[in-house]
Amino acid sequence: MNLKFTKMHGCGNCYLYFNCFEQQIDDPAALAVELSDIHFGVGSDGIILICPSDKADARMRMFNADGSEGKMCGNGIRCVGKYLYEHGLVGGRTEITVDTLSGVKTLRLTVENGAVTGVRVNMGAPILEPAQIPARFDENPAVRVPLIIDEKLYRVTAVSMGNPHCVTFLKEDVDSLDLEKLGPKFEHHPAFPERVNTEFLNVVGENELKMRVWERGSGETWACGTGACASAVASVLCGLCDRSKPILLHLRGGDLTIEYAEDAVYMTGPAANVFEGVVCK
Repeated sequence: MNLKFTKMHGCGNCYLYFNCFEQQIDDPAALAVELSDIHFGVGSDGIILICPSDKADARMRMFNADGSEGKMCGNGIRCVGKYLYEHGLVGGRTEITVDTLSGVKTLRLTVENGAVTGVRVNMGAPILEPAQIPARFDENPAVRVPLIIDEKLYRVTAVSMGNPHCVTFLKEDVDSLDLEKLGPKFEHHPAFPERVNTEFLNVVGENELKMRVWERGSGETWACGTGACASAVASVLCGLCDRSKPILLHLRGGDLTIEYAEDAVYMTGPAANVFEGVVCK
């Protein structure tokens, strides 16, 4: 059986998107492992299934490169919105809903000449209760709590945006970090029973941050939408950014703008097509 897909990316965070309105994926976890490999597959951070939903315009299921299923992907959901609009699945509407394992998200699409150029996503309210993240810290919320990695003290802030994040602000340039060595030690630390995504940040200006991210199940990616949201929340909790203004994050693959409002966190950023292909089974 041939499976059609579209490779898309949001700030360099790339997934293979499968339209499950038209086709069925029997083993998405195995498919994610097979196709994500850059040498023997297509090369991606994972796969995303765009499925029918009885509570939203579509349902999104995302699988990391190691086959594990994630609850939410901020860059991925922007691409889902672009796909739905450009493939005529939402009747030309520019405000749509997508069901995820972390709830139904509302997207507002910016359209130019029939193409979606940007998406603003209501990512919901951050979860700060350690037990719900989950994270094993006594402090509630867990803001700038000590965490020892390789005998070095890091001050970390724990936030969930539908998936767990560990945010740490550093004095050294994040570009100098050996994330292949450091990232797994955060991901598998006993403080995070379901593993964790880790964001390493520098403050580079007023309400302006530079970020690198290690994602559980995928390794370093060029962007992470939920991680950018968690980082913006952490920056406010740590007194580093002004909540009343948008926060600009520079990721390796591009920029995201985050608004930490009273009701929710809002993320705005691009989505782009790369190419279409067929998996021959």
